[in-house]
Formats: sequence, C-alpha cells, structure tokens
Amino acid sequence: MSGPLTYAALCPATTGKKAWLQLEDGTRFAGLAAGASGFRLGEVVFSTGMTGYQELLTDPSYSGQILVSTVSHVGNVGVCQRDNESHRCWLQGYVVQDMSSFYSNWRAQKGLPEWLREQEVVAISGLDTRALVRHLRSQGVMRGVLWHEGTLENVEEKLAAWPKMEGSNLVDSVSPAAVQFYGQSEGRPRIVALDCGMKEEMLQLLLLQGFEVVRVPARTTAAQILEFKPSGVFLSNGPGDPAALPGIVDCVKDLLGRVPMFGICLGHQLLGLALGARTYKLKYGHRGCNQPVLHIPSGRVEVTTQNHGFAVDESTLPGKATLTHKNLNDGTCEGLECSEARAFSVQYHPENAPGPHDSRYLFDKYRSLIGVLQHA
Repeated sequence: MSGPLTYAALCPATTGKKAWLQLEDGTRFAGLAAGASGFRLGEVVFSTGMTGYQELLTDPSYSGQILVSTVSHVGNVGVCQRDNESHRCWLQGYVVQDMSSFYSNWRAQKGLPEWLREQEVVAISGLDTRALVRHLRSQGVMRGVLWHEGTLENVEEKLAAWPKMEGSNLVDSVSPAAVQFYGQSEGRPRIVALDCGMKEEMLQLLLLQGFEVVRVPARTTAAQILEFKPSGVFLSNGPGDPAALPGIVDCVKDLLGRVPMFGICLGHQLLGLALGARTYKLKYGHRGCNQPVLHIPSGRVEVTTQNHGFAVDESTLPGKATLTHKNLNDGTCEGLECSEARAFSVQYHPENAPGPHDSRYLFDKYRSLIGVLQHA
C-alpha cells in the first residue's frame, strides 16, 4: 500500500466525505460521513452502554435526539432483525468514534453501515467522542446539527429554529394509530398497555408473565381503557417532555385507584405527575446500561439500563407516594409507589434491552399484584 494510512482508508464504513456536528453553543466537531447522506437536527445526548447499539437505535425514546455512543468501536456484531425494539429507527442522527463495516456474529443479517443507510439515519464516524461527551457533561445536553459535506447551508439559522426538548410532545409521533392484541387466551388476566413509545422487550416480558396485552395509542382515554375491563394498566416508556402531555396525565389520574398500574421511564414520570408531583429536566440525563440504583426497602443495589432526560422531583411527591428507588450517582428519584392507588413505577428500564437483568423482578411484582386482586 502506497501513501499514508488514513482513517477513511482503514474504515470503509464511511463514505470518505467530511461530516460535522455543531452544537448550539457554537462548538463544532469534525469527522467522516457514514450512514445515510444529508443532515439532521436534534438534541445531542450520549449513552454509556458498551453493547446493544441496535436496541438503542430502535428505541422510540430517542425520537428527536442525536445519539452519541461513548464506546469506541461500534458495529462489530452487525445487525439482527430480532434485536429491534421497534419497527424502525427513531433518532435523528448517530455519532461514533469508530464504525466497523466488518462484523462477526452468527445471528447477523447485515452490517451496521448498510442498515443505517436503509433506515435513513445520518451518522458521523471518526469523531472525538470523548471530547464531545466531556463537553456535554460540563455544559449540559443541547441542540445540535449533524451534516455531511455539501448538504447544508445556514447552519446557525436551522439550529436556532429547532425546538428545544423542554415543552416538546414527541409521543404522538411514535405511538401506534390503532389498538393491537397479543396473547389472547381465555382465563388470562388482561393488561392494557398505554403505548407512548413502548419497547418490544417490555411487551414480551408482559406476555411471559401470562398476561393478555391490549396495546393502545397514547391518546386513549381512561373511559376507553376501562371498556377493555383490564386487570391492570401498563404505562410505557416514550420520548419528550412529560409535562407537555397534560391529556395523558389526566388519563392516568382518572385511572388511579380504579385499576393497578405499573409505569416505566416516561410512564414513571406520568404517574408522578398524576399523583401531584412535578418533573424537571436533568443536565445531561441518564443513558446507558450501568446506572447504579438503590432499592430502598431492601438496601439492594441494582445495575440498571436507563434512557431519560427528565426526572420526578422527589421533594414534590405527595405524602401518599413512597420513594422506592434512588439513583446512586446523583440521588434522583428512580422509583415510587402509591399503595392506596395500587400503583408503582420506576424511572429505569427493567426489561433491560440491552443490559443486565437485575430489575426484572418488577414484572413478577406486577404479576403478583394482579394475581392477588384476581383471587381476592
């Protein structure tokens, strides 16, 4: 081989064209174009997960965001359809230090670069992600624009026009349009899942508990949910600002005390708001598979998977609600329970797709709650 070795020559996952990521504070990072061509705007966030990039890319909770991966090498196990957490990628863009075009995995059906192009995800590789993440941790997550060479003009104007995450309702864009039924069988307790951007592994774990699941759009009313005569209601994860969803909060409020509820992530925030608490935006959020959480009643520490930028303000929880889980990194509220309303929730993702299985007991807890009520 003649001439100097370059990143572009060693990484055919990129197109060889230049690419840039610019943050709203004017900071700009350079790299090489990967994935689909074009440009994307969104809130720039980072995940510390070492594995499971495909699950992250197909998590509807990343809608409206440009995701930065802190792991240095991405794509080495390719892509397998079974690992999708929804039917498509929802994020605005993908930022990595090194994207591999080669993969070794007996389950893989294609490489990550090819799949990103099919999913129309604009990506950048060869970027100093360590410097970028240190900047976001210091200054907080912010809006950004990702573009490939020759595809964007008036960068600052486009960036300024993009809406901030605070006040953004992104649930309506990811929630299904129609009711869907799963695991229908006589004698099974029926759960209505309010789908605000629900991950597939959550559905699978509910089915493994022996539930029949009715998956309904996020704008389904409490009266419509009760028409299904559910044994319980499940509040799913989802993107955006929970305070921008007063209609859904009212639905949850109307259901309190009438049917047992289990909320995850955005569902946790919605339950908190319905109980009378407030939510607020975190500086850079919690995203990754290694977040330590204290289960207060037992004193046990769980390693959890998380993906959220908002939190429930513990100081505003009403007396009828009990704090059950606390984040050991920053002390934020990670779980609550309201016994009199037969409702509980966690801020993290106990289905752990991807991640450790420390918290799957919560699905057993929900089944026990439903079972007690069924035989009362």
